[in-house]
Amino acid sequence: MKRIMITSVSPGAGKSTLARQLGDILGIEAYHLDRYFWKPGWVQATEEEFEEKQQEMVSEESWIIDGNYTGTYEIRTSRADTIIYIELPLYTCLFRVFKRWWRHRGQIREDIGCTERMEFDFLKFIVTTYYRRKKRMRERFRAIQQEDVTKEIILLRSRRDVQAFLEDQKG
Repeated sequence: MKRIMITSVSPGAGKSTLARQLGDILGIEAYHLDRYFWKPGWVQATEEEFEEKQQEMVSEESWIIDGNYTGTYEIRTSRADTIIYIELPLYTCLFRVFKRWWRHRGQIREDIGCTERMEFDFLKFIVTTYYRRKKRMRERFRAIQQEDVTKEIILLRSRRDVQAFLEDQKG
């Protein structure tokens, strides 16, 4: 594993945390896409800026990139040798989103660079798209494996799966 893409079914699944932990274990720099999509004050980067930054990241010899952003998915999947997909239950993702907001409210999040906030539309997005995205992600991974059998796709479906995966990487 040298070029690792981490994605998930939903916000709150633990992409950024896993990227940091895995980066520490493997000695590979972890990039959080939210940091490049959002500018201070929750201003969105332009599509060109966002794509250009990802092209720079994937041109490196090794990397870990976490984030969903399906509009630029191909940039990452084309170069990744490993795709880690976290599919935790909806209630776990929602609990973690609330917990993150409560713990960091009013503070700048390191993985985004913006002040933590909670919005109804964000919660609505999580709830209303969860099952559709779950189905779409599984279809996407089947297609990737049919196109390129050399890519490793790792499915983590519980906190135990995530911990066991990290322990395996330690040695």
